[in-house]
Amino acid sequence: MIFGRSERGKPPVEPVTLKILVAGGFGVGKTTLVGAVSEIRPLRTEELLTEAGRPVDDISGVEGKRTTTVAMDFGRITLREDLVLYLFGTPGQERFWFMWDELSEGALGAVVLADTRRLEDSFAAIDYFERRSIPFVVGVNCFEGAARYPTEDVRQALDLDVDVPLVLCDARDRESVKEVLIGVVRHAMAQAAERRQAAVTS
Repeated sequence: MIFGRSERGKPPVEPVTLKILVAGGFGVGKTTLVGAVSEIRPLRTEELLTEAGRPVDDISGVEGKRTTTVAMDFGRITLREDLVLYLFGTPGQERFWFMWDELSEGALGAVVLADTRRLEDSFAAIDYFERRSIPFVVGVNCFEGAARYPTEDVRQALDLDVDVPLVLCDARDRESVKEVLIGVVRHAMAQAAERRQAAVTS
């Protein structure tokens, strides 16, 4: 199988493939983010919200939401000829969190999407990646009509470590999402380099 493009007379480039998770609370925009940036038709496992689920699915702040991810979203984006990202969107509801361990296996890093109207919904994802030492970036999804706050105020409200990047983004916009994903790769690579340096000096 041939990967990537090649100039005449040069062998084809086999790209490095990296796995990135997209996590966050229910209705925060994970499926939208994956769909906005994926160069293939995204794989989605969405089901309609039902009356039976209302007691366990808190839709306050996202009353217009009609579907929910029950397994994962999957997409792919080529950042460079030699670098491809595979995106795995995690389910947001607590009853599906048992899938996170399997989805996180082999992940380079993660995006934790946050909504300023429901910041508390991001705590579980932040705690998950902190406890497993998986590098992550927090992307504040700027919903229409939602209040805008200085990034330092949001950082303080989420109790983030100083080295965790926090960026404003629009999960519907391809270029905005690409910048977030590039930030995840850079952050993960920087942390890996720090760990290697610490191992050498210890």
